[in-house]
Amino acid sequence: MERWEKGTEVKKSGKIIHVEIPDYGRRRLLTYADSFRALAESMEGEFEVKGEDREELLAARKIWENRQVLKENINEMARVMAGVACEVFNGQALDEKKSKKIIKALEQEGLKIGSIFCRRETGGVPMVGMTACMEPGKGSRGFISAEYLADMLSVLFRQKLESSVVNPQRVGDKPQWFVFVKRKNYVALTGAARAIKEGETKSGDNFSVIESEEGRLTVLLCDGMGSGEKACADSEAILDLLEKMIEAGFDLKTAISLAGSAFATKDQEQNMSTLDICELELYEGSCIFCKIGGAASFLKRGRNVEQISISHLPLGMFGMEEPERVKRELVEGDCIVMVTDGVTDALEALGYEDGLSSFLSALDDLDPQTCADRILQYVLHCSNGHIADDMTVIVLGIHRL
Repeated sequence: MERWEKGTEVKKSGKIIHVEIPDYGRRRLLTYADSFRALAESMEGEFEVKGEDREELLAARKIWENRQVLKENINEMARVMAGVACEVFNGQALDEKKSKKIIKALEQEGLKIGSIFCRRETGGVPMVGMTACMEPGKGSRGFISAEYLADMLSVLFRQKLESSVVNPQRVGDKPQWFVFVKRKNYVALTGAARAIKEGETKSGDNFSVIESEEGRLTVLLCDGMGSGEKACADSEAILDLLEKMIEAGFDLKTAISLAGSAFATKDQEQNMSTLDICELELYEGSCIFCKIGGAASFLKRGRNVEQISISHLPLGMFGMEEPERVKRELVEGDCIVMVTDGVTDALEALGYEDGLSSFLSALDDLDPQTCADRILQYVLHCSNGHIADDMTVIVLGIHRL
């Protein structure tokens, strides 16, 4: 057996490499998954109406809804555990002649290469994986970055590749695992501008940008209800939870459900927060808008501006239906604008969202940061400098590579 990474093994059978977790760990994960399923089954049952007191009925209904949300989330955790336990990594090994040619070329740069394989990810995205480290005393470079290694592999494989977001930044002295994926067809440049409500020191608005190795860029904009430190803490907690789940591989639907139920089970004084999501697919050039009580977003293409509005309850509300998702295809030069309600509310005299649409239509194409600054300046001008609520503007500029 050739060692692959700590806790895994490589089994060679012809030209197929299988990399899987140790059997003991797999069995334990499956056992945990079965336990979670059993726990979820114990929460099944229809809501039963007992008595006629309205307040008691509402309280009982709330408890039942709480159990249903918890049951769904526990089932999802069981599904993820079972999936990881049964996961097998299949890669197509390179033929010996090509492998030797690539290894020789990389060794001339001072690299020591272990296994090399190729595979296609979900959606047909090709991927190259390898173990690599620097060979002491060899090569003209003191170190090699993952980006430089991607450029070398692009030449050797005759296909544009880029370093995965999970890679180390550079090749070190010890063997490390590197993944290189097909270079994306689109790139999104970002800009942001913010203003804090008068009398406060912290904004209740927070945002996060998450890039995945599958070619997705997810922008999260969370508005903690109210303002100040409490609202800031609420929105930061939501973003922190969502970041962890998205980076762990949970799909957007599951991540939202888990975050919503987590806040729904807190005390009744917990503020409800709104969440605005834009998920970009940078291979095909498309985006999905998803709003949990969030303000409208805007898709600007030249002088044309489309408002994206979706009605939905804020996070933390029991009985939330699955949020609607709106998909749009993107082209070179498109501009996506996301805002919190503090921005649109300040344009009441101009028709709220309509006022911002008119301004965006007349706005020349600018880099995202300049565009975000101009939007915020315009809103502050329209409100005579009065900041009645936290304001956040995020701009995404779409470009084809």
